[in-house]
Amino acid sequence: MTTLAEITLTRVELPLITPYKLSYRTFESFEPFLIELRDSEGRSGWGEQHISPGSSAETREGGWDFLRDLCEALLGLSPSEAKSKVLARAEESKVAATTLVTAIEMLEGAACLENRQERRFRLLTAFNASDREGIAEEVERRLAEGFRTFKIKVGKDVEADIERFAWIQQCVAGRATLRVDANRGYSREQGCRFASAIAPEGVELFEQPCAAEDWDANAAVAAVSNVPLMLDEPICALADIDRAGGIEGVGLCKVKLKRFGSLEALQAALKRTRDNGLGAVLGDGLGAEINCWMEARASDGLLENAGEFNGFVKIRPEARLLAEPLPFEAGEIILPAGWWPQMDRKRLAERRLASERFAKPAVSLT
Repeated sequence: MTTLAEITLTRVELPLITPYKLSYRTFESFEPFLIELRDSEGRSGWGEQHISPGSSAETREGGWDFLRDLCEALLGLSPSEAKSKVLARAEESKVAATTLVTAIEMLEGAACLENRQERRFRLLTAFNASDREGIAEEVERRLAEGFRTFKIKVGKDVEADIERFAWIQQCVAGRATLRVDANRGYSREQGCRFASAIAPEGVELFEQPCAAEDWDANAAVAAVSNVPLMLDEPICALADIDRAGGIEGVGLCKVKLKRFGSLEALQAALKRTRDNGLGAVLGDGLGAEINCWMEARASDGLLENAGEFNGFVKIRPEARLLAEPLPFEAGEIILPAGWWPQMDRKRLAERRLASERFAKPAVSLT
């Protein structure tokens, strides 16, 4: 029986080109976990996930301890046994568990990761400028870079957000699609104010205005919104998608690999949004290359809109960890036939904050 023979758990720091500003935190760098698995046949797989402090109750310290505990227990198990064991405890630390499960899926050669012909995946770009002159300059620069979907972060000062967003719309002038994201930064009243004040022209959606657990507040905003509302942080299971489908004004769900625990579950979530008559947006803007590649591949044939698996674009080029960087040009990930990620171990060592290796001791034949 093929069994897991070696697991290496690593935490790295990947500095960003520019700070990534969310309503609850500004990131100067990403600090994902990486898991490398090897089995008794010599096959290997990688998993990568980033716990975002403030996004949920999950912490980096708790995720690290969870993974250390499980890595030791998975040695000697078959890949399917190991996956079942991790999934049985996934609710203890969902993002961390996803790191392990996806590494097993890669080791097993999950069909959705195979790239049999060249595939292109259009990406959304983050948008950072706040003053009028900077906004005008960034709009032109992003368009020149090839992006046609922008994500505008709001959620701090509703009146200032309305004014800034209107100026961005004016600068864009229909040349790109806009998604606007409050990252849970508004109260019910603030969310309703923003959603009913903005002009709908060129706006694809308004994402997560209020707290993740406050479904009533988000529903109230959806009811008065001039554009379709998208739920993000509350969407962690198929039942959440079903619940979103019953709310007037909610038009889309945001799904991420790290919230569904496996590639298989992520694809089931995409299909469930369609079954509920909803649109879907896929991607974690805090992911690095392994996660972004997996999310892109999982979306193939299931989504046509711009992906948000763009975290790797935010990382300084010298800090990216793949020997052949994830191919990216003019706003698209372009995967040649047969493309498969290979880790640059020298760069991995340079970016390492902590690492532990787990392996069964060698058996003496004497």
